This record gives sequence, structure tokens and C-alpha cells, in this order.
Amino acid sequence: MAKKKTWREKLSDTKDLPKVVLPKENAQKHWKGNSMAVPSPMEVNQIMAKVPKGKLITIDEIRKRIARKHKADIGCPLTCGIFTWLSAHAAAEELAAGKKRITLYWRTLKTGGELNPKYPGGIDEQKKHLESEGHRVIQKGRKYIVEEYEKHLLEV
Repeated sequence: MAKKKTWREKLSDTKDLPKVVLPKENAQKHWKGNSMAVPSPMEVNQIMAKVPKGKLITIDEIRKRIARKHKADIGCPLTCGIFTWLSAHAAAEELAAGKKRITLYWRTLKTGGELNPKYPGGIDEQKKHLESEGHRVIQKGRKYIVEEYEKHLLEV
């Protein structure tokens, strides 16, 4: 039986990425673009790792950076979302192993400033980290968002 890959190993697997693809017609209409950049996991991690204390980034902002880097109309929403999740789990794995310099994944939010329940430790852990950095997290219905997150977004 094959040994299960660590989160870090999964993050380092390029999967023949990045690449630019032409989405199917219905996807082009939905996402409003003729070309789509599909990043490697490490590209997404590198963007997340550069968010300084006091600043935030959303997955949409990561998608814009990926698209611009690869001269595409859009960044892939599916892989960018999956790779932020992968990066978060790799960082938690590294922290548990005693590493001090990790990707501070809690600064990466979902669309609309929403916290990501799929990150390690769920909403409670991300909320704790964000509040320790001076952000205010509020509940709106079932969602938790960073209040006035737009004021803290990293410049694109």
C-alpha cells in the first residue's frame, strides 16, 4: 500500500500546472472570459504567503493575480479555491511539526470577506487568528465575515 502524501507533498506536486486553457462556452459566459489560467498549488501558496500582518486577500483577488501573471482573462475559480485549502492544511501541518515560518493562511478569505470553515480548526481558529491581528469578525446569518475587510485588502 502506498504511503499517504503529506499536505506539503501535495502542495509541492505541480500536476503539470500552471497552464492556460480555453473554457467551454457555458463557462466562458459564466466567468466572462475566453482564456483561463489554472495555477499550480505553489503559485497560490506564494501569493498567500506574501500577505503581511494587517492585510487580507480574498480568493477572488488571488484569481485576478493568477490571470494577470499568465495573461489570461480569468483565474480558475475551482483550483484557486482548492489550492488555498491545500496551502492552509500544509501550513497547519508545518506548524504542528514545529516550523515557525509558515503561510499565514487565515489572512486569505472567501468572496465577500467570509471566513473559510474548511481551513484547519474551522471558523473558530481562523477567527482567533484574525482577531489577534486586530480584525473584527462578525456573524451575518450563517456566515462569519471580517467587518470592513475591503479596507484591509492587499493591493492587486
